[in-house]
Amino acid sequence: MLLDLSGRHALVCGASRGIGRASATELAGLGASVTLLARSADALKTTVEVLPRRDGQHHRWFAVDMLHTDQLRDALADIVADHPLEILVNNTGGPPGGPIHAAEAADFESAFRQHLLAGQTLVQALLPGMRASGYGRIVNVISTSVKEPIAGLGVSNTVRAAVAAWAKTLSGEVAADGITVNNVLPGYTRTARLDGLLAAQARSSGRSEEEVAQGMLASVPARRFGEAAEVAAVVAFLCTPAAAYVNGISIAVDGGRTRALA
Repeated sequence: MLLDLSGRHALVCGASRGIGRASATELAGLGASVTLLARSADALKTTVEVLPRRDGQHHRWFAVDMLHTDQLRDALADIVADHPLEILVNNTGGPPGGPIHAAEAADFESAFRQHLLAGQTLVQALLPGMRASGYGRIVNVISTSVKEPIAGLGVSNTVRAAVAAWAKTLSGEVAADGITVNNVLPGYTRTARLDGLLAAQARSSGRSEEEVAQGMLASVPARRFGEAAEVAAVVAFLCTPAAAYVNGISIAVDGGRTRALA
């Protein structure tokens, strides 16, 4: 199985922690040079220093908030001017929880910009380099809510579904150029995002975080939360030559929690 990414250049968004950081680590371990992107410069400096590194690999970082697409576009111009990118891991933090009927229009607008418009900005900047090299891998880290909406995550359910539809459309447009577009759908994964959801549900329900966690786990056949590295392993595989004929799909990494067949 051809998993070597030596000589490839990857951009990993949300790379300062959680699934993004784990994905950057996996890609670097397979030989790719990795550019990290997130909001926190301090966290990025720490992360880039601990990435696996072989001769010929060059890792770097850019501190950008994906909510601000103009700033993102400027940063991407600097990144691709130095070296084209063949791999994009499109990953960013999820919108705050809450019922959809209580969400304000601004909540949807902010989430739409941070997720779908940022993704469009990333793709438009990176596609020329992918096409020139005849190799491209775009992996969007979304949510199992694109298969089954999750109660209490109204804005997230809505915007994640839009991203999935965008990605499916894109996958058909760029496949002939040697570019694949796929989605990874994490289930309950041990990250800061999960910690925040547990705390929020505990406050709103009057239960302890442990009780909330056990309620979540009751729906997971594996009876445990996932680890960021387990999600990252699937992300990394989709970026390799071995996954060249995998295109336009959404893979749940959720311990079997999603009940949908497709």
